[in-house]
Amino acid sequence: MTHIKDAIEGRDYPFGTWTSIGHPAVAEGLAQLDLDFLLVDMEHTTMSLETVESMARAVDAAESDTNAVVRVPWNDPVRLKRVIDIGIAGVMVPMIDNAEEARELVRSLRYPPDGIRGIAGSRATGYGRNFEEYVDNANGSILTIAQIETEAGLENAEEIARVDGIDALFVGPADLSAALGLFAEWDTDEFTDAVESVIEAGDNAGTPVGTLTVDTDAIESRVDEGFDFLIAGKDISLLMNSVESALSDYEDALETAVPASSD
Repeated sequence: MTHIKDAIEGRDYPFGTWTSIGHPAVAEGLAQLDLDFLLVDMEHTTMSLETVESMARAVDAAESDTNAVVRVPWNDPVRLKRVIDIGIAGVMVPMIDNAEEARELVRSLRYPPDGIRGIAGSRATGYGRNFEEYVDNANGSILTIAQIETEAGLENAEEIARVDGIDALFVGPADLSAALGLFAEWDTDEFTDAVESVIEAGDNAGTPVGTLTVDTDAIESRVDEGFDFLIAGKDISLLMNSVESALSDYEDALETAVPASSD
């Protein structure tokens, strides 16, 4: 079992950050910070499977406890099979609307007779060197996160959380707010109530619930809301914010250090 699966199931409040820049140097550098996990996003980026494999290798190269978790584009058994054959710690799957879709997700990640995952000598098996041992132990070892980000998912959150093999729920704030007709209205009572209902559904089912905040100033608020794990920051946003801050500091320094020119 992976570090991040243990940490989420144990409610140890694991912390990760979001990567949308498809370069292994970004993944390796962030993993050196010894985060609990790095979320590699395939849904809203141009990352290919080969890029994701390079990102996973980069996380492993950091020689830290950081694990790679991949957000796939859709609840598609073919995409899921190819991603987990890379040898990652877990997957996050968008827009899970009901328990049957959650069960389909779990089946996609498990070998027969428990599921439909095809067997191959992939990177996950050490290219076949650990073939039998891996297949014997793989079922249930991959962190499986179902995203709640539609009205149907919100309504069925507890039954999704109760599906055997679903390790965690994840509130997708942007899509959920849009689905409720409240896009980016994070502080409205209706959106707050919706988020609280997902957390309550997870608590009732004994299933941890996490979320994302791109705004790192909101970390304390997300913790206070009762989430069990958190993804904070997004690589490109953090990079741009840091450069913008440096630019502002430079302009302020020039104002105080460089005399104004006289006519």
